[in-house]
Amino acid sequence: MIDKVAVISDIHGNMPALEVVLDNIRARGIDQIICLGDLAGKGPHSTEAVDTIRACCDQVVLGNWDALLAETVSHPALVWWHEQLGAERRAYLGSLPFCYDLQISGHQLRFFHASQQSVYYRVFPRHEEAVLAAMFTNSEATGYDQPEPDVVLYGDIHSAYLLPVGRFNKLINVGSVGNPLDQTLATYVVLSGKVGASQRTNLDVEFVRLPYDVEKTIRQAEAVGMPETEALAKELRTGVYRGA
Repeated sequence: MIDKVAVISDIHGNMPALEVVLDNIRARGIDQIICLGDLAGKGPHSTEAVDTIRACCDQVVLGNWDALLAETVSHPALVWWHEQLGAERRAYLGSLPFCYDLQISGHQLRFFHASQQSVYYRVFPRHEEAVLAAMFTNSEATGYDQPEPDVVLYGDIHSAYLLPVGRFNKLINVGSVGNPLDQTLATYVVLSGKVGASQRTNLDVEFVRLPYDVEKTIRQAEAVGMPETEALAKELRTGVYRGA
């Protein structure tokens, strides 16, 4: 019996995108979901996104937006999302673990948001080999008492890819559900293998890209008076980062 695990990331308060992804996960009969953070911020419905992820995900790790919004903020846009979440949800975000380790089909997997170093340290596939190789090392943030992974899955950059690193390691970015910046499609990953098995067999990785109602998300942002709606609309429609 093959197990299937869905890995999602970077929801960013975009409920139309999240609903399409969760419907697809259910249709595939997948009952284990791991979320790699950034539940809130940027989009109009942070409250609903946090509540939905808490209800449906088996594991959730900390993202940079989660860490940021859990603290006291002063930027006007951040204040808007901070207040939208409320104290209890902010406390939940602040309590999320940095990473999660899991063995599937004899492969040691590690899941985190941005890098082994920090939720704020951003890694792209164009980085030099040493930076990519470091993603597979233990650090103060991950802890030193776990086996080092040979497969790392992360989010943060909103652009999905699979890249061999060295002879045996694989680096996988799972893309973004709610703010994709490569294609304008809600994106997630499905892993297929034997969860908990120590014998090394195939670990299959599938990237799933789904259309959703982008304009609905933009209308929802406008309706609630969300700050920076115009910048979000450009990103959702074009897949181009506002700071590019």
